[in-house]
Amino acid sequence: MTATLHVIFGPSGAGKTTYANAFARRERAVVFILDEWMARLFGPDIPNPIEFEWMMERVQRCEAQIWSVAAGVLATGTSVIMDIGLMRRADRARVKEIAEGAELPLQFHYVDAPVETRRARVAERNTVRGENFAIEVTPEMFEFVEGIFELPSPAELDGAIVSISE
Repeated sequence: MTATLHVIFGPSGAGKTTYANAFARRERAVVFILDEWMARLFGPDIPNPIEFEWMMERVQRCEAQIWSVAAGVLATGTSVIMDIGLMRRADRARVKEIAEGAELPLQFHYVDAPVETRRARVAERNTVRGENFAIEVTPEMFEFVEGIFELPSPAELDGAIVSISE
């Protein structure tokens, strides 16, 4: 059995983490969720207001560690599911290059929902703080991430599994 690298991407509040966790249970794969790593490793230290440079440095450190651990999991023949942001096309292209360089089967999963649905989900997640809560996403953070996210091109979606909810 060949292990597959499954990469989940989409805008904030689209349901990526819910999708990733459900997929991991179904497929018996190991899931890596960047927000969980960030919350556990750096949550108590997050400056208020959040400083972009501070956050990005830690995101890069977490991603490097996730890739390191994921490589070991994949080497055992176990599939991996990554929910690590990938807001920009260049980020997704970088993941594709890494997978191709390591000769790993790669499956992208694009998860989306209408912006008002996503905004409401984030607000509810901030209040309920349930299973998928890692860090509070303020309305300002949501809008910031909205400005960063680049919709996938048709070529990116070719062969991807697409899940769009209402």
